[in-house]
Amino acid sequence: MANTERAMVMLLEEGGDSGEHAAAPGAQGVSDGFVLCNGQEDEYPDEDTVPIGEAFRLVEQIIGTGSWPTDARWVVDR
Repeated sequence: MANTERAMVMLLEEGGDSGEHAAAPGAQGVSDGFVLCNGQEDEYPDEDTVPIGEAFRLVEQIIGTGSWPTDARWVVDR
C-alpha cells in the first residue's frame, strides 16, 4: 500500500500470514491516504512505513532475492 510519499512494504509467507513489514524507527508523525482493496482508507505511523523511493528499493531486492536487503529495518508481526 502506498500514498504519494510513503509505502507500507510487507512480506507474507502465504494468505492470512501476519508477515513482516518495513520500518523506519524514529520516524515522527502519521501518514494517511493508504487505500485498501476494499476501498477503506487507513493511516499509519511513519515509523511503520518507508519513503516511496526506499519502498521501490526494498521491493526490487525482495523480488530479486526473496529476502530483505541487509541494511533494511523491518518488524516481524507474526
